[in-house]
Amino acid sequence: MHAIKHFKTITRHRHKVIANCFRAGIGWQGLRHDLSKYTPTEFIPGAKYYLGTRSPNEAEREAQGYSAAWLHHKGRNRHHFEYWVDVQLDTKKYGPVKMPYNYLIEMFCDRVAASKIYGGKKYDDAYALNYFLKGKGKRAMHPETAAELERLLVMLSEQGEEKTFAEIKRCVKKYGKSRQY
Repeated sequence: MHAIKHFKTITRHRHKVIANCFRAGIGWQGLRHDLSKYTPTEFIPGAKYYLGTRSPNEAEREAQGYSAAWLHHKGRNRHHFEYWVDVQLDTKKYGPVKMPYNYLIEMFCDRVAASKIYGGKKYDDAYALNYFLKGKGKRAMHPETAAELERLLVMLSEQGEEKTFAEIKRCVKKYGKSRQY
């Protein structure tokens, strides 16, 4: 059990996300980021399966065949694309829904912060993009949401944080909470 290490990791991560959210123009939203990680349902498995180099949800999934902490987390945090799944009117099957722009941006901020925490000294501006590309075709993300996230990750990779966050702030003002991006 690594409760203190897990607490420090999730808190460092959360603080990086909050800073990114303020840079992106959604600071108040960032202050609520990942609070569910401190609940017993998520915190206890996180401490039990703590690895330090990747998500404890992966280790819990390997041990049990699923991650109860992840199921709890994704159902309460709208910045995860997995939250945005609903019955499609045309097919009557579950499928991805286009995310509101402000949650897409929080997801971007989360991915950059997680890349810095888990990447450590290996982190560079292409890290989050490379991680995203590894999972391409394996995730059920709405195509327009995936395209916009990839556009921002490519921009980060090619132009750096300063220009990317300036572009994000401009888009947040334009799109806000809409799905029209």
